[in-house]
Amino acid sequence: MKRSLVLIFLVVSLTACKPGTPPEPLATHLPSTTPTLVEPTQTPTPLPPTLTPVPMAALVNGEGIPLAEFQAELKRFQDSGTKLATDSTIDANQTVLEDLIDQLLLAQSAYSGGFTLDEAALQARIDQLATKVGGSQALEKWMSAHQYTPEEFRQSLKRSAAAAWMRDQIVSAVPSTAEQLHVRQILLYNSKQAEDILTLLQSGQDFAKLAKQYDPVTGGDLGWFPRGYLNVKVLEDAAFALQPGEYSQVIQTPQGFHLVQVIERDPQHPLSPEARLTLEEKALAEWVQQRREQSDIQILVP
Repeated sequence: MKRSLVLIFLVVSLTACKPGTPPEPLATHLPSTTPTLVEPTQTPTPLPPTLTPVPMAALVNGEGIPLAEFQAELKRFQDSGTKLATDSTIDANQTVLEDLIDQLLLAQSAYSGGFTLDEAALQARIDQLATKVGGSQALEKWMSAHQYTPEEFRQSLKRSAAAAWMRDQIVSAVPSTAEQLHVRQILLYNSKQAEDILTLLQSGQDFAKLAKQYDPVTGGDLGWFPRGYLNVKVLEDAAFALQPGEYSQVIQTPQGFHLVQVIERDPQHPLSPEARLTLEEKALAEWVQQRREQSDIQILVP
């Protein structure tokens, strides 16, 4: 926040004697009584000026997100040209403010959890960034292009570093193995056809051969996945209710009509990189949601 400087001019009046005014006559005798001494008047010390409160966009557990920072971040988001920023269904104000709140929640927990970053360490990070982008002038040019003042950039980097530290603590708790299923499916696009396939299965037809007919490339093989990996919970719940060799009833989802069969089940199967990333994202989202429910968050902008 830039503060305007107020210039105060002091006008001093100088009183001069009028020319030609005769001097007062001197006293010819001393007064018979002792004159009363007058105490000098003390000039009162002026009170310090009252600071104008910094406008806030939100308060998170008593810690503010300045309105100016929110507005600058909103403009950076709108100017980014990303798919998210250009999506007309996305409320940019809400998206940016929610992200700043989440980042502050992570940073607050990082500091309470033992994270530290003094000014020397922060400067070292800035110097490293400058080296990566081609020097201090290149970094200054980047900051100017993205509408950061040096102080705003330092504050943003400090909070981001704390939030990243806390994020790493959360995702590192995700195990490398989990209970997983190896599943194949038959996906159809009308209920009548799906019920016909179910009748064939119930009459003894082989699931794998039928799946190959409808998906010649993969045979409907979905591979191994843990709980929380599929984005359709009803399908995942149906699969985890089965034992190897069993198949489900018809399951309707927004994608169509599914029949799934469990091929294998392993209580401690190694997570694939994709599955681990999905579980890490899920763990982070759940942590943030829980932290939000436990925090005092006040939104101060429309």
